[in-house]
Amino acid sequence: MSEREKFSAGAEARRAAPGGLPGPGEPRHQELLLRYLGAVASVSAKQTAARRPAASGAVSAERATEAAGAGAEPEPLLVREVMDVPAASVRGDLPFLDIARALTREHIGCLPVVDTDDRVLGVVSESDLLAKAAVEASGHRPGGLGRLRDRRLRDEARGETAETLMTTPAITVYPGQTVAEAAWLVSLSRLKRLPVTDHDGRLVGVVHRNALLNALIRDDAEIHEEIESRILDKHFPAAPGTVEVTVRNGVVDLRGHVAKADVPRLLAQIKDLDDVTEVIDHLGGA
Repeated sequence: MSEREKFSAGAEARRAAPGGLPGPGEPRHQELLLRYLGAVASVSAKQTAARRPAASGAVSAERATEAAGAGAEPEPLLVREVMDVPAASVRGDLPFLDIARALTREHIGCLPVVDTDDRVLGVVSESDLLAKAAVEASGHRPGGLGRLRDRRLRDEARGETAETLMTTPAITVYPGQTVAEAAWLVSLSRLKRLPVTDHDGRLVGVVHRNALLNALIRDDAEIHEEIESRILDKHFPAAPGTVEVTVRNGVVDLRGHVAKADVPRLLAQIKDLDDVTEVIDHLGGA
């Protein structure tokens, strides 16, 4: 199955999943998600025609620094550079109670389900276990508008092993895919963890949403430092003493004075920085 077909199938499976209401911590999460999506879009646009061959090993800070110093765009981060290895998993024949113990032991909400060759079959989660427990504990009989959905839920809840309880097909990524590509899958699917497989479908790792977030989004202090050192100091030597830069949630506020002819160029260079979502111009031109 191609990646496009795999994602389409996964999307169909997710449409049947119930949604959730936002919790108390959602405002901060949504703020990060907006920056996350903006960064994904920016990175994807820049990397569409800039694929590199897959290579083993992590990207070093030294290599990124050398690329930046040479004026070249840094090579895109790959999934293999931010994924966790080894990845915990469960076999398809693992019983219900042992799945619950495995999730508790690993302190995570879901685990890939693999066959004897470590090929990913699906993903089993706390939600799958809770659905089974809820159906078995209630005497509810399917009826009315929810009859088809309830019947499907009850059929799934009869499962006793990981393979019969899991959600399938699993949405997976390859180690050689870019972080931006994996981030699109995570953001669109609302998943927190993606299994990473080789091209034969064998589990080689897992990538977490937070790892993708950290790889794509720098904090405000890093953005501020890049504006000061890479743009103002190098290209606008008179600006460091006359321009005040503040950054909050990716929004850059510029105050002070700079030559009127330099304002458009300064704004354009700052807007082009990764993770800058907006530039507010309070500059006075001379």
